[in-house]
Amino acid sequence: MLEHLPEHFHLYLIAGFVAQVIDGALGMAYGVSASSLLLAFGVPPAAASATVHAAECFTTGASAISHHAFGNVDKYLFKKLLLPAVIGAVIGAYALASFDGDVLKPYVSGYLILMGFVIIGKAFVVIPPRNVTTHLAPLGFVGALLDTLGGGGWGPIVASNLIVRGNDVRITVGSVNAVEFFVTLAASITFFMTIGLTHWGIILGLALGGVVAAPMGAWAAKKIPHKPFMVLVGVLIIVISARTLAKVAGIL
Repeated sequence: MLEHLPEHFHLYLIAGFVAQVIDGALGMAYGVSASSLLLAFGVPPAAASATVHAAECFTTGASAISHHAFGNVDKYLFKKLLLPAVIGAVIGAYALASFDGDVLKPYVSGYLILMGFVIIGKAFVVIPPRNVTTHLAPLGFVGALLDTLGGGGWGPIVASNLIVRGNDVRITVGSVNAVEFFVTLAASITFFMTIGLTHWGIILGLALGGVVAAPMGAWAAKKIPHKPFMVLVGVLIIVISARTLAKVAGIL
């Protein structure tokens, strides 16, 4: 059985674990972290997004259960984001499957670099707390659409937007993680119906690492200081994506 696993299986296992701890703690960055790694290993954008979203079906499911158990999920926020997000995920997956991966790779890498800067920027914004109840549907739609097109970004777009607008960090992280399960499921089904799913070894590694880390991420949402952690994650994503972009441009 071991001979059927990909050559870098242990790296995907570690990547899934680390990415899920980050995602569970911050409500963001599993997709952008994992997608940056897969692009760096030469996986085409559509296949990378399909692989990451397939793995996230397991990790986000475990994370959603964990956040619910810790009381981190707000039902109103969850319901307002859910349907628009699913629609955005389906449209994004279908659109990505229709494009040439080599043509898209530099654009996706550029998008991931931008997401890295967004994460860093959000770490230094202080907003008075309040319950956010407006513009949730378009936020869910756009967040899921760009997440699927770029292989990640649901958390940096949706969670960061809500937090910057003053929503409680713990509730935002838990609710956004809960909706993300349905985003990844919708995207994975769409990818399966259009391009099929390959890279099962990578999916297994990312999923196993993420499922193990899910309870730790939910716990970390209450314990880890967000500002330095967000800066570290943002820098990591920028460096990995810039390396991929440089390889595409022939610099490396």
